[in-house]
Amino acid sequence: MSTYLERLRPSAPFWLLAPVAAVVATVSTVPFGAAVAVAAGVVVGLAVVALLLARVPELRVDAAGLRAGPAFLEAEHLGEIEALDAVATQRALGPQLRADAYVVHRPWVRTAVRVGVADEADPTPYWLVSSRRPEELARALLACREAAGREGGQAAHSEQTG
Repeated sequence: MSTYLERLRPSAPFWLLAPVAAVVATVSTVPFGAAVAVAAGVVVGLAVVALLLARVPELRVDAAGLRAGPAFLEAEHLGEIEALDAVATQRALGPQLRADAYVVHRPWVRTAVRVGVADEADPTPYWLVSSRRPEELARALLACREAAGREGGQAAHSEQTG
């Protein structure tokens, strides 16, 4: 089975936060001198870029299962899998969202995949995971689930680490 990998990096509008924050920091510190203003602008701009990069979750599907951000769901516990378009994702994140669902969502990604948790010992009913390629992710998850079904496996529940 091949591995599916997707990093949910911010799209172009979110990267504009860095220069905007840098300009605001520079302008607001001008009364303290030009050197302080430039230094503040550079530090704030770099800090915003670092924060955007640090908060990028990774989606990985391999023979073991699904890793979405810090959490892992074993292949034998993958339940119903549904690729969602932008409208369905909006509904899934709004009125249809259950409080006990595990959600990995980034606002710059408009589509998602809903993955049911097929483990009675796990209190999480499903995972809702943002994906720019929901159909491809759903196919990878189906292949992973089918491979696990053929191999059989010991029951355990999803693990959230971090």
